[in-house]
Amino acid sequence: MLKKIIFMGSPIFAVPVLKSLYQNGYPVSVVYTQPPKKSSRGMKTQKSPVHNMAETLNIDIRTPENLKGNLVEYNFLEELNADLAIVVAYGKILPEIFLPLAKKGFINIHASILPSWRGAAPIQRAIMNLDNKTGISIMKINNKLDAGPICNKYEVDIKKQDNAETISEKLSMLASEKILEEIDSIIDGKANFVEQDTKKVTYARKIEKAEGKINWNNRADEILGLINGLYPTPGAWFIYKGERHKILKAEVGNASGEPGIVLSENLEIGCNEKSLKIVEIQREGKKIQKTGEFLLGSKIMKGSNLNDL
Repeated sequence: MLKKIIFMGSPIFAVPVLKSLYQNGYPVSVVYTQPPKKSSRGMKTQKSPVHNMAETLNIDIRTPENLKGNLVEYNFLEELNADLAIVVAYGKILPEIFLPLAKKGFINIHASILPSWRGAAPIQRAIMNLDNKTGISIMKINNKLDAGPICNKYEVDIKKQDNAETISEKLSMLASEKILEEIDSIIDGKANFVEQDTKKVTYARKIEKAEGKINWNNRADEILGLINGLYPTPGAWFIYKGERHKILKAEVGNASGEPGIVLSENLEIGCNEKSLKIVEIQREGKKIQKTGEFLLGSKIMKGSNLNDL
């Protein structure tokens, strides 16, 4: 049985994995997570979801600002002499010098079917790209971004009603189940790590807020991919008479008309191909509303032009 595991993670996506390790008797000696951040109003600091879970489980927590050149953390991990490190969306780069500090290596759970979508936003990019599948890859970290050898991949389907939130939840739960088998296999020396096919690499660059602006000249399914991929934040949006509107949920319709023109009384909008039926929308500074409720107080009506003119 393992003696010592290092866990590194920060967002809610990583919490089920940490919880699963603890509940199944895997000894996590220390948790590394992002430092607490000041809230938007600066009134108090906010701990990461992994930080809060580690406190609940009474596990030692470390929150360095960075690891590069950090001799304090290097010496701590060297003395810890851990068997294995599990990394799940930690959010910080691991210097190459740290990688030998766990006997069986640093194992990353990445939210894509590698070598597709290496990088910061694999779930969002897969949905925005209209991929039919995504998954998790169990990878040994090396000195390049998400480029290490893989011992296993597990796939899930991306369905029409899925968005970044639902896919994240599915992959997180999948990871929490599969990591137990993977740890045992790695420790027993049975895991077979295979190098990635570099010819099939794609990159999931960080999402920029400006990417959420809807171009009605795109196909309806492409716009829906944008909406679902950027749900709930930063969201897909359009400007109407100087005011930003974020679309939370929508469906592809079969109507035809000029891109960006409202085609019906039920907020169906023309696209380059087919149409988009808005289901939930949020006006800037207001609450999320169903389409029917929104239209009661909106100036957007049949014939309105939603192109940012």
